[in-house]
Amino acid sequence: MICPPIGASSAEAGARTAFSAKDHLKFAENGVGTAGATRPHAMSYTIPFEALRLEDIAQVGGKNASLGELISELTPHGIAVPRGFALSVSAFREHLAKAGLSDPIYAALEALDIADVAELAKLGAAIRSQIREAPLPAQVEQELIRSYQELSRSYGEPETDVAVRSSATAEDLPTASFAGQQESYLNVCGAAALVQAVRDCMASLFTDRAIAYRAERGFAHRKVGLSVGVQKMVRSDVGAAGVIFTLDTESGSRDVVIVTSSWGLGESVVKGRVNPDEFWVHKPTFEQGFASIIRRDVGDKSVTLIYGPDGTTEEQVTGPLLTSIASLKDEDVLTLTRWALSIERHYSSKAGHALPMDIEWARDGHTGDLFIVQARPETVHTQGAARLERFELREKGTVLVRGKSVGSRIGSGPVRVIRDASELASFIPGEVLVAPMTDPDWEPVLRKAAAVVTDQGGRTCHAAIISRELGIPCVVGSHDATTTLREGQEITVSCAEGDDGRVYAGKLAFERQEVDPLAIPTPRVPVMLNVANPDSAFRLGQLPSAGVGLLRVEFVVGSQIGIHPMALVHPDRVKNVAELREILKRVGEVPDPTNYFVDKMALGVAQIAAAFYPRDVIVRFSDFKTNEYAGLLGGSTFEPHEDNPMIGFRGASRYYHEAYRAGFALECRAIDRVRNMMGLRNVKVMVPFCRTIKEAHHVLDEMARNGLRRGEHDLEVYVMCEIPSNVVLADDFAELFDGFSIGSNDLTQLTLGIDRDSATLAPLFDEQDPAVLRSIEHVVRAAHRHGRKVGICGQAPSDHPAFARFLADIDIDTISVTSDALSAVCEVLSDSEPNAHSSAAE
Repeated sequence: MICPPIGASSAEAGARTAFSAKDHLKFAENGVGTAGATRPHAMSYTIPFEALRLEDIAQVGGKNASLGELISELTPHGIAVPRGFALSVSAFREHLAKAGLSDPIYAALEALDIADVAELAKLGAAIRSQIREAPLPAQVEQELIRSYQELSRSYGEPETDVAVRSSATAEDLPTASFAGQQESYLNVCGAAALVQAVRDCMASLFTDRAIAYRAERGFAHRKVGLSVGVQKMVRSDVGAAGVIFTLDTESGSRDVVIVTSSWGLGESVVKGRVNPDEFWVHKPTFEQGFASIIRRDVGDKSVTLIYGPDGTTEEQVTGPLLTSIASLKDEDVLTLTRWALSIERHYSSKAGHALPMDIEWARDGHTGDLFIVQARPETVHTQGAARLERFELREKGTVLVRGKSVGSRIGSGPVRVIRDASELASFIPGEVLVAPMTDPDWEPVLRKAAAVVTDQGGRTCHAAIISRELGIPCVVGSHDATTTLREGQEITVSCAEGDDGRVYAGKLAFERQEVDPLAIPTPRVPVMLNVANPDSAFRLGQLPSAGVGLLRVEFVVGSQIGIHPMALVHPDRVKNVAELREILKRVGEVPDPTNYFVDKMALGVAQIAAAFYPRDVIVRFSDFKTNEYAGLLGGSTFEPHEDNPMIGFRGASRYYHEAYRAGFALECRAIDRVRNMMGLRNVKVMVPFCRTIKEAHHVLDEMARNGLRRGEHDLEVYVMCEIPSNVVLADDFAELFDGFSIGSNDLTQLTLGIDRDSATLAPLFDEQDPAVLRSIEHVVRAAHRHGRKVGICGQAPSDHPAFARFLADIDIDTISVTSDALSAVCEVLSDSEPNAHSSAAE
């Protein structure tokens, strides 16, 4: 039987395999699809998935027990899972016993030194060969074929296409993932192919990586058995597939669901063959009914895994159109999120504690239906991390390669480029492993690496999962690491700079700081954080801060958008042709270019707001100076030249001026989307550099015209206090705004009349000057008379303990600092002992 390859007509393939989610649910309800549906487990080598539960792991391994749990408990709630059956562990043990292999295999393994990579490879290959070549016991083979035939008939086919997956009894455990240890085979068609795939699965219990993994974690080889799952294929080869995590795999935050997706069969995502699309959904607001997709990254999805001839699979290069568009629609992302949360709740209930999940899904390209094909506990963060680490480079270097960071660590060493498993013997412990991608067979070497860098893969690929588990820095999806980095070259791999993983030339010095969040004392004034980069938000959100006192949108606009807002409103006015081409290239074929700005800004703000939810996040509207705005693509067309931009056309004065009013409307649309579409109403907004009361009225009116009316849906609007007029008229400003945030740098500059960039006047620039301190105290007193809040977001409290104590003594409501100063400022405002220690490293 030859299953239809990708080239088969859609009519033929659709007629053969266009099974909807309802069809799968119907089979589950009727108990149709496998032999022995009513027989006790002990009387049969094959057991239908719907007859299994999590408690059956000893009989059918972790993967199959979990599939049984999904089908029996969650398909009644609308979660679609393809039907199938398990070949029990007893069949595996019978196979080894009948072939006379049990005692020789386990005796050889007990004598093996797994540190001897060559001997490990030699023994593993010999064991696998013997298991593959031995015929299955007659009764095992008969039951296997009978169950397959009944599964095929239930789908209206003589020999249906199935996935054949290994399921070990020590697998998918909360304390050990065994990720990629055993093999899976897709598009298996016909009895003969199925029997061979089953023997191959059994043999894969003895892959080199599985042998080493068990030995290092103290699992006795003889006590680990293998079951084989046979599951109806979902035609994702003409659809899409991927992985879902019900937590942030980097920070461990439980407040997000991450969905990765790529075209074709899901193995390309799991094994890191592609840089997939990535979607983040915020759990708390999603469960309130909001469409809370807070992040969308479109990966290049360079290859697609499809059906090949004669029941095989093959890779094809993804066409340029499909690489540039998302492989999932928003509604599909939200459906998968709803399913993932149901699965997480069910498994957590069974476990008796919160249990984040690692889930595989697939979408049938013919019917458009979604399916869950596997679910297992996530293993790295499930056990909890007692302490937070902070790594920081202490010197600068040349960036050689970029990709996606995994974890937040830094590592360095000489480069070792490995393109094939045959080269692994040359690897020396302490080197940086550089490869197109990693394979589970490489794990005995991988754990000896100082860091890992791959050309391909996303943050849920094999390299990422294992590196995370081992605690080594890893940069995936670099595209060109194997061609850019030279053998033996000293490099530093940094995952400590947010989402952007970087590989630097040379061995750079760095610092590691370890902080126990539980040991950070509670200060007498709530301490918030100043945050700009969305990529680091979920890691910072794990710190015990009171929220975000200042979210600067300039980082999002400058780094993630890079285009002047007015150039998107009026691209026809952009004078520089090269810049116009780049703008159109970034925006793509869209009816309204302004949506590019709104989408990017909304997602950047949403990521930070979600990371700190439900704590307050105060977003300051853009406060670029005219020379900074002019540096954005298309900006020179719309910005005037100013001799002193610091006190020029900036802040509030822009928002109602015709030169920027339409650009400010885009900022308002982005905030409205975050608050009212995504439900992140912990977002407050702040107006910078507001010179007069009349100007304040203009800005509030402009905001209201763009959907942001103060007080509506609990929207709070703050004003920066950074101009002497804000101090003098503090009572009047308090009538219009919900609070103040003191910008101590500008307030000092304008109170003392000192250019803060002047090296000559630097000794006079002092935020603790009596004139500045009295101004701050005056504002606090005036605000409190009106029931308004006052915070400070300048650098001074981080640098000067005495200043922080002064602020607490005058009853300021909040102090906002950079993340690296949080612990120290909390110490200053309490009587606790220091709890962080640093160690320099090179």
